[in-house]
Parts: sequence; C-alpha cells; structure tokens
Amino acid sequence: MARWEPGARERLVLAAVDLFNEQGYDATTVVQIAERAGVTKSTFFRHFPDKRSVLAAGQETLSRAFAAGIAEAPAGAGPLDAVAAGLERVSASMGPLNRELAPRLRAAVAANAELQEHTALKTVGLAAAVTAALVARGVPDPVAALAGELGTLAFKRGFAEWSEGDRAAHDDLSRYTLAALADLRVATAALG
Repeated sequence: MARWEPGARERLVLAAVDLFNEQGYDATTVVQIAERAGVTKSTFFRHFPDKRSVLAAGQETLSRAFAAGIAEAPAGAGPLDAVAAGLERVSASMGPLNRELAPRLRAAVAANAELQEHTALKTVGLAAAVTAALVARGVPDPVAALAGELGTLAFKRGFAEWSEGDRAAHDDLSRYTLAALADLRVATAALG
C-alpha cells in the first residue's frame, strides 16, 4: 500500500460508500475500507476517527463555504439574497465527484437507521452555520433561523435534483440550488 499516495481521503470515502452499499454499514470494517482504498488502517485514522465520520467528509468545508458566501454578500442584501450568495459559493465547491457519489451515498444512508440519524444531524449543523452567518450580518435571530432553514432546504433539494440529473451534462449546481430557493420563496409567500 502506498503510504503517501495523493487522494487518500477521497479514495477512503468512495471505498466506504461502496462497501456500505455492497455489504451493509454494520458489516463493514475500517480495515476493509482502508484495504479497498489502498491505504493502511493508520492512514484511515489520520483522516477519520471512525467509519461513520467518513460520511461527514466535507461537511465542515460545506458549512464554511456557505457561511463565507453569506459574509461576502453585498452589504444591502436581504437575508434570502445573502443565502443565495451562500448557495452560489457552496455550489461552486461541488464537482463531478460529488455528483457521482451522491446516489450511492443516498442508498447507503437509506439502508441504515444510524446513518439516517447522522445525516439529519449534519443537516441541523449546516442550518446552524447558515443561521450564525446571517446573525453575524446583523439579521435578527428569528429571521436568521428561518432563512437558515430555507437555505439548507434549498441546498438539499437543489443538490438532490442536480445529482439525479444527466451525468453527461456539465450543468452548474447553483442553477438547481437557486431555483429551489426561488421555489421556497414563493412557497413562504403562500403561507400568508
């Protein structure tokens, strides 16, 4: 096994998701993931504390990118316009690997209650990061919380549609996330 071969983190994520789908989450071991990725067990633990955390790979980066986009929105931007800036920023960080991995990851999560719970917690964490970024811009807490939830939902809906779409198309994720946010704006207006 090549100890310092580049791309170990990505190979570990791909190996874990594939093994979770092939033999189930509970039956998959860290050693199997490391072997499939072509790295040692200690290399696995340099990147992840346990097998469940493999599925959270990139979550902190996602939250930071979303928050940075919100922080960089024009000074006069309203909360949802700032969220749109965050969606554009986070969408730019997603590439072909994310699109390829998404259906396999969804299948692995759907087959395991622990992974479903972990995914729900990741969503809560993303909404909290978006809300905190809006509060830092001076948006009042209840408005920031609502906009944070809408932004998170727009990201989830847009990402799902994008990742289920035509893999040959080189369309940008932001098109989907911004369309989902626009749909949610209309839906909230209909609440009265």
